Amino acid sequence: MTSETKCPKCGSENIYQDGNFWVCPGCSYEWTPKINAEIEESPLEDNAVRDANGNVLSDGDSVTVIKELKIKGASSVVKVGTKVKNIRLTDGNDGHNISCKIDGIGAMNLKSEFVRKA
Repeated sequence: MTSETKCPKCGSENIYQDGNFWVCPGCSYEWTPKINAEIEESPLEDNAVRDANGNVLSDGDSVTVIKELKIKGASSVVKVGTKVKNIRLTDGNDGHNISCKIDGIGAMNLKSEFVRKA
């Protein structure tokens, strides 16, 4: 069978058309053939650091925290909506790929999945 008759997410052949969309009942993924072709033309960069919304982050960007983060070894937290300026991207082995300084707390590392570009 052709790739048009398979789910691009899970590869299942059990799909059906609903209006302009194709639907996979196995993984609940919906797509259009046009959008699927655009995704294949522009692959994502593997080494790019992305925020929670998928925007590419770079050194010097400002980000906003989207989840209340407990600080390990301290009784304080980083609250939702805290703006962090002038971030530095690092290659953290533990997933903490943003190094920054937060006012009132100090220097710390954050995971990019808990921030969005400001």
